[in-house]
Amino acid sequence: MGIRIPTVFTENDAKRCAGCGEPIEGTPFRVSIMDNVAAETSPSWAERAPLNPGPHQFHVDAAHFRAWAARRGHYLCRLSAVRELMRPVPLPVDPPAWGLCDASHREDHEFEPA
Repeated sequence: MGIRIPTVFTENDAKRCAGCGEPIEGTPFRVSIMDNVAAETSPSWAERAPLNPGPHQFHVDAAHFRAWAARRGHYLCRLSAVRELMRPVPLPVDPPAWGLCDASHREDHEFEPA
C-alpha cells in the first residue's frame, strides 16, 4: 500500500544489570532463586516474601551476580557455580542470611560471604 511504518526496537530497551546497574547489550544472564520444595502456604499479601525469586538480570560475568549477592548479605556455596537456577538455604547466623547454591553437588554446603 506504500505506507511506511518505521519500528524502533532499541530505544525502549530497559535491560540493566542488577549487579552494576549498567545497560546490558544482547541477551542478559538471568538468575532465579527457587526453593526445591514449595512452602506449605503462600505468604499473605500483607507480609513481604522472605526472598525475591527473580528472575534477576546480569551481565554474563559471574562477578556481577556475586556483587549483587554481597550487597544483599547472601552467602555463596564454594562447591557451586553461578547458574540460571540457584537454591536458597537459610543460614543459622545473626543477622539471618541466605546461602545460595546451584545444588549440583552431593557434599555438604560450604558457604562463604559473597
